[in-house]
Amino acid sequence: MFKGGGAQGENAVIRYWDALHTVTLDEIQYLKTGGESGGHASLVGDIRGMFKGQTMEALVQMKGDIEQKLRGGAASTTTAPHFDENGVVDTDYWQTVLNQLKVHLAKLELSEIHSKMLVRQLEKLEARREELHKKALTGETTDAGDDEAKKKSSEGDNAAASAMPLPQGIEPDFGNLEEELGLNDEIDLHAKNNGTLNYAWQDKYRPRKPRYFNRVKTGYDWNAYNKTHYDHDNPPPKIVQGYKFNIFYPDLIDRTITPRYHLERADTDNFCILRFSAGPPYEDVAFKIINRQW
Repeated sequence: MFKGGGAQGENAVIRYWDALHTVTLDEIQYLKTGGESGGHASLVGDIRGMFKGQTMEALVQMKGDIEQKLRGGAASTTTAPHFDENGVVDTDYWQTVLNQLKVHLAKLELSEIHSKMLVRQLEKLEARREELHKKALTGETTDAGDDEAKKKSSEGDNAAASAMPLPQGIEPDFGNLEEELGLNDEIDLHAKNNGTLNYAWQDKYRPRKPRYFNRVKTGYDWNAYNKTHYDHDNPPPKIVQGYKFNIFYPDLIDRTITPRYHLERADTDNFCILRFSAGPPYEDVAFKIINRQW
């Protein structure tokens, strides 16, 4: 849930819910009219193309011009005339443009709020990492985290597990949890390459490491063995069920190239290294994850 402080925080919350309401109503109309092949989708397809590549200032100006046009004001300076078959300004068309522009602005608002939320989580994670680093330097003991997340549950017959009911009182998502990842899971690529990690572009741009905010999803595997030997009050060890990586590249030199990832061998077959590359000025960043099909 999005939270803020004071009047500014309250305004941000209101903007969030207003934007979400606008986008939701448009999605409902999209589904009610047949989805991708429906009338709503075909009507707004070309209209949405008008907004691509426009700055926020240009979109706000366009919104004002269209509202003035619909009120019968002076001709717009940012939108081309659009007339119906009788040569009259097509108010239905411009009302649709205005509605879709509001949806587009709402999506931009949600995207901005989401980015701010991720940055806040990232700052908390970095503060925690710094705290752990200081404790390590002073010799203090630190919490190793949820070791159970890295344990494997006993293997069982998958077919039999699917057929067997869950123990009484167990919901399918019982115990599922998303936890912070990245405090101790990042791989030192410089050390991995004997301190000789080089980039073709490093003479032109100063390499920097991207900021990231990652999470790991843990839960219980209710296979045949675990259904027989565990219950709600005595659950089996948790296992890793998935990862979520949020890596920030705000200053990419070439924004036309999509960041990519690939897998590398780790020091054991039970794990692998997930490596992300985006290009200058960012160094690659890598994480050690469980080696399995996700």
